[in-house]
Amino acid sequence: MATAYGPDTRDQHRPGTGAGGYPPAKHFFPAALRAPFEARTWRELAYLVLSLPISVVLFSFAITMVSLGLGMLITFLGIPILAAGLVMCRGFGIVERGRARGLLRLDVGEPAPVRGKGGLMSWVGAVLKSGVSWRHLLYAVLHMPWAVFAFGVAVTFWSYGWAAFTYPLWHWVFPAYVGVDGIQLYGDGTHQVYLDSTFELGVTAALGLALVLVTPWIIRGLTAVDRAMVLGLLGPSRLATRVSELESDRGVVVDTAAADLRRIERDLHDGAQARLVALAMDLGLAKEKLTDDPEAAARMVDEAHGEVKVALQELRDLARGIHPAVLTDRGLDAALSAIASRCTVPVKVVVDLDSRPAQAIEGIAYFTVSELLQNVSKHARATRASVDVWRAADRLMLQVTDDGRGGAGVSTGSGLAGLTERLDAVDGILVVDSPAGGPTTVTAELPWRG
Repeated sequence: MATAYGPDTRDQHRPGTGAGGYPPAKHFFPAALRAPFEARTWRELAYLVLSLPISVVLFSFAITMVSLGLGMLITFLGIPILAAGLVMCRGFGIVERGRARGLLRLDVGEPAPVRGKGGLMSWVGAVLKSGVSWRHLLYAVLHMPWAVFAFGVAVTFWSYGWAAFTYPLWHWVFPAYVGVDGIQLYGDGTHQVYLDSTFELGVTAALGLALVLVTPWIIRGLTAVDRAMVLGLLGPSRLATRVSELESDRGVVVDTAAADLRRIERDLHDGAQARLVALAMDLGLAKEKLTDDPEAAARMVDEAHGEVKVALQELRDLARGIHPAVLTDRGLDAALSAIASRCTVPVKVVVDLDSRPAQAIEGIAYFTVSELLQNVSKHARATRASVDVWRAADRLMLQVTDDGRGGAGVSTGSGLAGLTERLDAVDGILVVDSPAGGPTTVTAELPWRG
């Protein structure tokens, strides 16, 4: 399964890249001066402002339905009322996830839907037993006091900051329409202090500017709590997410195994099997000519002998592709050295392992390096390469580096994308660093299992 190097469209692990793999944008002003005017700040402020009325509605509805349902548990009606309240909380959760997705740019997965075995009471029981439903209710109750606090802090800092910063522009309103010299800072029956002098206007604007610059970071801190609440209470549970990942990984493993079986069958049918069929026919003809034309029969036997050698070599290559004997007998160091010797460029192999990993992990590591070195031979146009293998805590690390033309990527449809899926099926990671012009460094990370 040789892979092709192509333009990198998904490599976001490369240092110095921004969203989508593009270089980070350069700004003339530092982040502290840009923050008050960035779209992110205004979106997060809008989120905090909207949270207050929405949370009041959610809180009122949740408390009302729960109180009504619990109060009527003495009758049969309490159970469906409580279930209906939980379902409505889940509906509000859809709205909240959409609001977080639009304003906070927080991508929250949808939790698993309620599945009853059939009938209304089965569905009601599934709702009441669903942890997701109760987490939505908990969000409706807990979010209201936090929304009140966050709304007060955000709006206070924002309004006071901009009001003080722009005070020199609108302080004329007080003497013109209110009949005083400015904002009253202090006053009693005999003495008043107003902010009206040039110095006082400058100090007020300076303090306002400080508040304006600090407020975006306060808003981001407040919305960080909202992000945690939405992820923790409105998103799928870690167990459900892990189950979904394992189901997806199982599908990848099944597809990979099926593809390998088809490849082995194709190689046998088109290679060794076809040669053996031709060999049987040649030997049959040679047997017929053995008495009439011994010299022709000898030539045909000699040709058949050559075909046998070729078929044996193909069978050896096929067996090596399934699982090489050298890997089982001598481990990764010897097996990777054997791969490196067949590469078209000189390869330096360094394996620093004090023990052998599990056979499954060892096999995946072997075939990962084998496929990457095939890329080096066929596509990289390199003059040298290196393979490094080491253990870091509970992870097996592989790194293949070449000085070729670069431009390798894990874009959809490439061999590296398939390799990424294979590693992901065992909780592995593949990181590609391949700028145009090279060099290319591919790092694979596998779980260590002894």
